[in-house]
Amino acid sequence: MGRGGDTIGAHAERGEDDRLNAPPLYTVLPFVAMLLAIAVCPLRVPHWWEANRNKLIVSAALGLPVLAMYGVSQPAILLHTAQDYVSFIVLLAGLFVVSGGILLRGDLVATPATNTGFLALGGLLASFVGTTGASMLLVRPLLQTNSERTRVKHTVVFFIFVVSNVGGMLTPLGDPPLFLGYLAGVPFAWTFRLWPQWGLMLLVLLAAFFVYDSVQFAREPLTALRRDRGHTEPLRVLGGLNAVWLVGVVLGVAFLQAPWRELAIGAFAALSLKLTPARIRRDNGFSAGPMVEVAVLFAGIFLTMIPALDLLRLRGDELGVRAPWQFFWASGTLSSFLDNAPTYLAFLALGQGLQLPAEVVGVPAEILVAISVGSVAMGANTYIGNAPNFMVKAIAEEAGVKMPSFFGYMVYSGAILLPLFVVVTLVFFR
Repeated sequence: MGRGGDTIGAHAERGEDDRLNAPPLYTVLPFVAMLLAIAVCPLRVPHWWEANRNKLIVSAALGLPVLAMYGVSQPAILLHTAQDYVSFIVLLAGLFVVSGGILLRGDLVATPATNTGFLALGGLLASFVGTTGASMLLVRPLLQTNSERTRVKHTVVFFIFVVSNVGGMLTPLGDPPLFLGYLAGVPFAWTFRLWPQWGLMLLVLLAAFFVYDSVQFAREPLTALRRDRGHTEPLRVLGGLNAVWLVGVVLGVAFLQAPWRELAIGAFAALSLKLTPARIRRDNGFSAGPMVEVAVLFAGIFLTMIPALDLLRLRGDELGVRAPWQFFWASGTLSSFLDNAPTYLAFLALGQGLQLPAEVVGVPAEILVAISVGSVAMGANTYIGNAPNFMVKAIAEEAGVKMPSFFGYMVYSGAILLPLFVVVTLVFFR
């Protein structure tokens, strides 16, 4: 057999070895149980689930079997996962602390136009200060503006769609998957070519929200509307020095490597805590609770998702994913339930293994666009698709907004986002 035949045989042999080394299918059960706990416990045992200590118990109980299995067989994967988790939490915590020191004081009239303006501003900022930074910066003033209204949860849901996910598509700073792509060799400016998909989705979501909020506004009790108009106050910014620390965090993420990146983020967060007057954070309703909740739950998610990602990496070729629309839906669907950052990397590796004419980091440009858009946008499908989703939910609930349950939120995303993603497929990925 010639050299080409030998190469094909070697690839086939390595592929068979990969399949043999893949973890058994039952090893994804802790991850499935983790998802079910997040979905069911708030409904069945809401008071018990409120305590972060109990969330930690669930995360530990489900994560320990995976920890034991990989601790014996593949400790390097555990170490890599731990490093990713630390970087992930440090970044989120840094943005949470710094943005929590910026207070937009005032109370605008909570009209559909005002709320749509908040969402549009967040959709623009998200690509440059990150979906987490934009979410933490704007969610509290949005809640404050709508505090007199009785119908608010749909506004928070659309906020998650626009600010916590779709808005962060234009730069590697916008969302963790794109930043990981940048670290893997995707040019910094490459993501600007995602502007057609970003623009279409943003315009459709903002228009849909305006119509939806107008209907809800018309159903508000007259007493609530009078109270809202009677408590107006121009917005003014307090704690503006934190904007400097926020820029520092963004630049640190963009240009530093671990561990200097994490040290820089920690330093800027420490400066924010030291130099921001305590009354600003108090008036902002700032507390560590939402960040602790995210850290505890994602500890369980990061651990339990290791076998699921292993199966995808080692047996992903069996999915038959080759066309851009398939990459869009496959990466997006998994990003809805797995953390979208490692899912992006898994499909990037899958795209590199297709042996097709490649333009960017070994992947055809149209496939990389599909992976990028799917991973970022479909992170909005569930509360666990992207970390800011849970943080916004927790902050809204602390402010007294009764948010939809896990499955209740998916009713919103299924009715609003899935038809939009079908349109995106037909326009861009046929």
